[in-house]
Amino acid sequence: MANLNYTQRLSNLQNRKFDRALNESVMSKSLSSSLMPENVKYLLESMRPIDQKYNAKTIEAADRVQKHLESKFQLTFSRAYRTQGSVKTQTNIRVHSDFDLLSIIDNYYYTETSNGGSNYGGKPDFDIQELRKQAVAILKNIYDEVDNSNEKCVTIFNKDLYRKVDVVFGFWYNSNKFQETKDEYYRGVHLYKFPVGPKKDQDFPFALIHQVNQKGDTTFDGSRRGIRLLKTLKADSDVEIKVVKSFHLTSIVHSISNTELFYRPSKELEIAKSISNELDKIISSDDYRKSIKSPHGTEYPLFNSDVIPDLKSLKNDLDTLIVDCAKEIMHSPLIRNAVESY
Repeated sequence: MANLNYTQRLSNLQNRKFDRALNESVMSKSLSSSLMPENVKYLLESMRPIDQKYNAKTIEAADRVQKHLESKFQLTFSRAYRTQGSVKTQTNIRVHSDFDLLSIIDNYYYTETSNGGSNYGGKPDFDIQELRKQAVAILKNIYDEVDNSNEKCVTIFNKDLYRKVDVVFGFWYNSNKFQETKDEYYRGVHLYKFPVGPKKDQDFPFALIHQVNQKGDTTFDGSRRGIRLLKTLKADSDVEIKVVKSFHLTSIVHSISNTELFYRPSKELEIAKSISNELDKIISSDDYRKSIKSPHGTEYPLFNSDVIPDLKSLKNDLDTLIVDCAKEIMHSPLIRNAVESY
């Protein structure tokens, strides 16, 4: 088993959960309790949500970018805006979490049966290049820090709110189900890869957000706590986790039965054990691993075996944490009570 440096890991947590704009920490006041061992503190803090007042600052930063763009654009086509990121599902483990503002050419779309909207009068590839070009010029006149080097997005840093926003450009993807229902749950986006494309495969961020939030609410935040735990272990791993991304971790927790994720105070350790059991099944069985679907049900994110080394490393750290915390909680009624009221 791994030997986890909980002092360092708690320090990492504190850094991730300190809001520089407000000069305050999101960490629980119970963190300073001398009664609670560091390993138990790490387990509990890893799973706790970041308060909505901090996430609201991130959303505000994106709203400001949208307003700046819409007030300055000189374009002949309309735009639609949406947001995506872990802030939308409350599974972020950082106060200053990455956040995407989707900037979409509104009246051009792809469908399951065609390569593009037939009623669009412009030139989509030219127009999306112009969309990004004007966006960069506008943002550079407003923000000191603008990064235009990424093929997918333009990144700004808002110094007042101390938040980063990625402006991502794309087209709509209207599935047959969306064409039938007009329910945005079934609508996807084609993100554009600059400078000359091609378009990426369609993504369904709205269905993903809906499904993760629905399971989170149904399990009384239990599934979200599980996702935060895995993300924290990934962020603090002594071994670099290169292949497995947040999307994989979200899909893993989403595949666990709701009954194993229901949360109430003091259930953190049981949720952690359920995740460990799920990881064991995924690592041990190729067929089971390949069957795991994304929350929106359109992808099989664990299909390739290259995820296994990272998952083994995460499970090793998780199992060490479980054993360390179980010993503390089992042998001390005072710690059990402290966990209950954390």
